Amino acid sequence: MLMNRDQSALLVVDIQERLLPHIHEGQAVLDNAVWLVKVAQRLGVPVVLSEQYPKGIGHTVAVLRGLTLAENIAEKMHFSCVAAKCLDGLPGSERPQVVVAGTESHVCVLQTVLDLRAQGKEVFVVADAVGSRTPADKELALARMRDHGVHIVSREMVAFEWLRQAGTDEFRAISREFLR
Repeated sequence: MLMNRDQSALLVVDIQERLLPHIHEGQAVLDNAVWLVKVAQRLGVPVVLSEQYPKGIGHTVAVLRGLTLAENIAEKMHFSCVAAKCLDGLPGSERPQVVVAGTESHVCVLQTVLDLRAQGKEVFVVADAVGSRTPADKELALARMRDHGVHIVSREMVAFEWLRQAGTDEFRAISREFLR
C-alpha cells in the first residue's frame, strides 16, 4: 500500500539535545527529519514529536522544536510512545498510517513502531531519518521492524507518495523547494 497524505501522520521520536550528538550520522538523521516535517506541513500532514525524559536527555533539538507547536510535543517515560499513551488526542492520532522518524532506532523507535503495528496501524519507518548510536543497532532494528510488517522507506518515497503525481502547482512548488 502507498502512503496517502490524507491517511498519514508523521511522528518524530526523541531527536533530543543530549542524545543527538551520540547518534551515528546524527546530523543526517536530523536534516532528514527536518525535511520530512517541512514537507508534511506543506502538504497538510499532521506532525507530532515525542521526547523521552527531557529532564535527563534534554528537549527536542531547537530546529525541530521550532517547526511545531508546543502542544504537539509529547513527553514520555516509557520507551514506546504507545505504551506511554502520549499520542492519544494529538493531531493525526486517528489516522491509519504513521510515518516514523527519530532515535534511537533499536529502542524508542522500535518499541513505538511495534506497538503501533499491534494497534493495527500501517507503519512506515524512514530509514534515512532514523538512527542509533551504532550502525549495527540501526540495521538490526530495521530488520526486526520489517519482519513485523513495517514498511521501510526513504524520505523521497514519502514525499512522492504523498504527492502522487507530477505536473501540478503543488508538485512544482515541492519539487523546487525539496526535491532538487
